[in-house]
Amino acid sequence: MDLKQIHDLIKVVNKSNIGEISIEDKDGKVTIKQKEDKITVTSAPAQTVFASAPAAASAAAPVASTPAAPAAAPAADNLITIKSPMIGTFYRRASPDKPLLVEEGTEVSAGKVVCIIEAMKLFNEIESEVKGTIVKILVEDASPVEFDQPLFLVQPA
Repeated sequence: MDLKQIHDLIKVVNKSNIGEISIEDKDGKVTIKQKEDKITVTSAPAQTVFASAPAAASAAAPVASTPAAPAAAPAADNLITIKSPMIGTFYRRASPDKPLLVEEGTEVSAGKVVCIIEAMKLFNEIESEVKGTIVKILVEDASPVEFDQPLFLVQPA
């Protein structure tokens, strides 16, 4: 299954009341789950799901304990947090030769791509769910991230 087919499936799930869809073929398995208004995509070869997931989680664990994570809690009174919908590697650019997707102070609207998360060689565009201004970027470029880890703080408009 190629990336275009996965994106098409995400759109179908997003527009419907389907909670979860799983598709498996000779190359691996893709599961798309709809949780509240977010869509999570996980893709992995069938044989390596158990071998690679714990390794990625343990590699990402030190990042979650950085000083930026606790600082997000007190400041979140009137701010909205954009969180990672998956485990992977966080990128602020679509590719190395492209400009940053967002910076602190950037105005975002619902649906605007704010970062890319690479998971299992699949690049996933993470979109803002709210309209507002990026106040703080909580993760360094090319750093591992965990599921539900705060990525950005947004001042709603």
